[in-house]
Amino acid sequence: MVIMIVFGVIGFLFKKFEYEAAPLILALVLGPMFDVAFRRSLMLSSGDFTVFFTRPISLALLGSALLVLMFPLLPWFKKKREVIEELKD
Repeated sequence: MVIMIVFGVIGFLFKKFEYEAAPLILALVLGPMFDVAFRRSLMLSSGDFTVFFTRPISLALLGSALLVLMFPLLPWFKKKREVIEELKD
């Protein structure tokens, strides 16, 4: 019963803040698989995190993921810049 209430509240917040459900479902499905692969790669590299940055393909994938995560912030930065320009004038 409590779980249903918690998920109901989460669903309400998703609707209120206009979040899509597909990324959450994707994260719930791929999250455990990512965790296992991440642990395995750290075990193979003896806990060295540089293994994720030394290979060109992994560096390219991490860079593209960073760009995708930063892309939604562009309108916010543009709005801030416009406000600053208005204050200067």
